[in-house]
Amino acid sequence: MKRLFFLMIALLPLTVMAQGSFWNSKDAYLGQKRPLDTPLVFANKMLVPDSGIAMDRSAFSKDGKEYYYCNAQNWFDAKSNKIRYFKYKAGKWQGPFILNQGYYAPTFSTDQQTMYLAGGKGDGKHAFVYAVHRQGDGWSQPEVYLKADYGMYDFMPAESGTFYVGSNARQGDKKNYQTYDFCSLKINPGDTVVQSLGTEINTSGFDGDFYVAPDESYMIVSYKEKPDYECELGISFRRPDGSWPAPKNLGPLINDGNAHRWGEYVTPDGKYLIYTKGTSPKDCRLYWVRFDTLKKRLQTAAD
Repeated sequence: MKRLFFLMIALLPLTVMAQGSFWNSKDAYLGQKRPLDTPLVFANKMLVPDSGIAMDRSAFSKDGKEYYYCNAQNWFDAKSNKIRYFKYKAGKWQGPFILNQGYYAPTFSTDQQTMYLAGGKGDGKHAFVYAVHRQGDGWSQPEVYLKADYGMYDFMPAESGTFYVGSNARQGDKKNYQTYDFCSLKINPGDTVVQSLGTEINTSGFDGDFYVAPDESYMIVSYKEKPDYECELGISFRRPDGSWPAPKNLGPLINDGNAHRWGEYVTPDGKYLIYTKGTSPKDCRLYWVRFDTLKKRLQTAAD
């Protein structure tokens, strides 16, 4: 009995710490009203204080006190892209500040010390992933992290050291996006190995917009692509043998009619899905929805 008592006392600080996490505070998620099963627009007035739209993938730091996103003038003018961010300091959210110009899709490394970026000037021949590194309270200038002679669309790390990417995987013309599959990518000394995740999760059209869980247990993907890239969101739960089955639809509350849906991202606490939706740049917004309960329902149905 004494051992049990001392064990409970020893665990108490951990319990208090978990309950006192910033994610559980009223200021978490930029202080926005939390959604349930019906998606809500995410913080649009905060994210776009002057002009343009908030779009594509965004990213919270693991402690929830930093938030990075892309602010653009429209869908197709990459030069207008800005990575903007907020920081929670001195008891309030401060920002948005501009991190850099001409980049988008900020993605944290698993140790939070590096952020991967899409965009940049490029050279017209290769695909690039750029990176910035933490320096004190800020970040370094963007530098080339990966240069490839095959296509790369989206780029996400997993805890295993494997990366995920949309790619033609060295097959066909990298400018033909209809050849792109969801792929794994392993960086080896002097080379990279990029491999399709298989025919079940991929389609005969473009497969490139996704989010992969850090433990690689599931992927949220844009699928059912139409010729103009309108699509729906689905989830694939990886099997024990490492294969990826066809996606299960996330349901009519998320897939509510024809629209572009991309930039899938799950907050580090696993509770919310943030994504971009719009029928044109005029109505393009970031949306968010309660995800952990939806995931549990879909996973139970899959089992």
